[in-house]
Amino acid sequence: MTIPSFLSLSGEPFVVGQASGEVLSCETELSFWGGVEPEKGEIIDQHHPLCGHFLQGKILVLPGGRGSCSGSGVILEMMVNGKGPDAIIISRPDDIITLGVWIAQEMFDKSIPVVMLEADEFEKISNQKYASIIGEKVQCSEQRFTTNLPFDSASEKSLIWNEITLSDYDRSLLNGEKSLAAQVAMKVILHMAKLAGAKALIDVSQVHIDGCIYTGEASLRFAQKLHEMGGEFAVPTSLNSISVDYLRWESQGVPSDFGTQASALADAYVAMGAKATFTCAPYLLDTAPEQGEQIAWAESNAVVFANSVLGARTMKYPDFLDACIALTGRAPLAGAHINEYRKATLQITLNNLPAIDDLFYPLLGYYVGKLAGNRIPVVDGAESLEPDLDDLKAFGAAFATVSSAAMFHITGVTPEAKTLDHVLADTHKVEKVTLLCSDLFKSWEELSGAKHESSDLISLGNPHFSFTEFEKLARLCAGKSIAAKVSMYITAGRAVVAQAEEAGYIKIVEDFGAEIITDTCWCMIQDPIIPHEAKVICTNSAKYAHYGPGMTGRAFKFLGLGDCVQEAITGSAAERTPEWLT
Repeated sequence: MTIPSFLSLSGEPFVVGQASGEVLSCETELSFWGGVEPEKGEIIDQHHPLCGHFLQGKILVLPGGRGSCSGSGVILEMMVNGKGPDAIIISRPDDIITLGVWIAQEMFDKSIPVVMLEADEFEKISNQKYASIIGEKVQCSEQRFTTNLPFDSASEKSLIWNEITLSDYDRSLLNGEKSLAAQVAMKVILHMAKLAGAKALIDVSQVHIDGCIYTGEASLRFAQKLHEMGGEFAVPTSLNSISVDYLRWESQGVPSDFGTQASALADAYVAMGAKATFTCAPYLLDTAPEQGEQIAWAESNAVVFANSVLGARTMKYPDFLDACIALTGRAPLAGAHINEYRKATLQITLNNLPAIDDLFYPLLGYYVGKLAGNRIPVVDGAESLEPDLDDLKAFGAAFATVSSAAMFHITGVTPEAKTLDHVLADTHKVEKVTLLCSDLFKSWEELSGAKHESSDLISLGNPHFSFTEFEKLARLCAGKSIAAKVSMYITAGRAVVAQAEEAGYIKIVEDFGAEIITDTCWCMIQDPIIPHEAKVICTNSAKYAHYGPGMTGRAFKFLGLGDCVQEAITGSAAERTPEWLT
């Protein structure tokens, strides 16, 4: 019998455990939300190299996560359903992945090891077929093998809160003096603070919770448990889009079981003191933070907009940690809360810009996000374009879809980037890239796979429509009507819809034939709101054009707002490659 040879590696365990199995490896980061179906454990992101693979029983090896903060919820659901990987090996700290596993362990008695390897050792395991993890030790081989390394889970654990400076208030929460929910929340916060390298906690002025998205029964039980344990939010807290239109889901034909569970999840957070804002664009609310304000927001596009455009300060908080911070008002002093971690290490210079249209910003954000990975970029050369807040919203949402970074800078546009010197990191390792508009052509083709086909459904409002976007849409729709075979839906927050209604824009849009949906967003909308017969969806959102094919099974085309309206009016396909791309 041939004894297999294997490599022995050593890493940092973020969640301690043991597992053995077949390696499923990729060099591309993965957004678990929108990228993985939690009931099956299948990778559904059609833009990802591992699309179609199943995670159950695998040792998943990838650099880390990206995109949505809801990835922790998907990981939790997979683990509770028994459809997740047996272990995850990453090459950098990842709080979204780690927190999902840690919540499963703390509240549902389910766990898998999560281990980080340094770059050179990570590269070695990426080329192996089988691996075994025991604590911080990783063994891998081209053949199946059995390891005899000893493992004592008890010896691996430590009281991590002894490593972080705590205030008297922190200690009172940790001792359970406020509530059991706050005590559990503080333990979660301290685990994540250690992962982020924080030595202390800070006060935050507000929280935006993304964990109100219904990913399955585990996400609902998590919130209900916190409420049952006496949970009350300690700071003003807003809620992200939920998985249904809270007031109208029954009339929309949403299945009763799903609608009831999704509504119950929202109710649990409202019962703990959150406001029923139900928007993925909290920066459009009157409560939007000011420059320099320390906050704790989840939802990837909201985090990026808050840091980059508003100049507020938040890490990219994963689902569940957002609720824990709301319960305590305390967050790790790390990441984008600190000046030095808001500096750019990637400089992208725009060159030879022609006349552009509104597709430029989401395409640029998508391209820059892929290029940046987990680095903060600064884009130079866009000042003369004078992008407005809607342009920056579109850029940020696309950027956040494919990047794990919490912010970007645009010189002369975003508040911290008065000049390059203000935002470039003090290092010689800043990468410099020159970008031409033609470089964005590949991104446009990737997002518009059905560009030659007629659209059945026009999807607008991902992220949620702003007041000024309603104004633009009303101007395009006034006095016209949608084609009989085409549907148009716009998602927006309640507060913005009320403003647009008062201004008369909603009536114009509805007279055109479009329908308004509140409380939920396109990343959660499925049948029957998306008609069964609809085969092609047209959108002006790079975020939805990326996630949509995998989440809906439909083909997508990606057009600017004006062309989306024109497509709705004519009901016929017209290839509209932006002239500035060619």
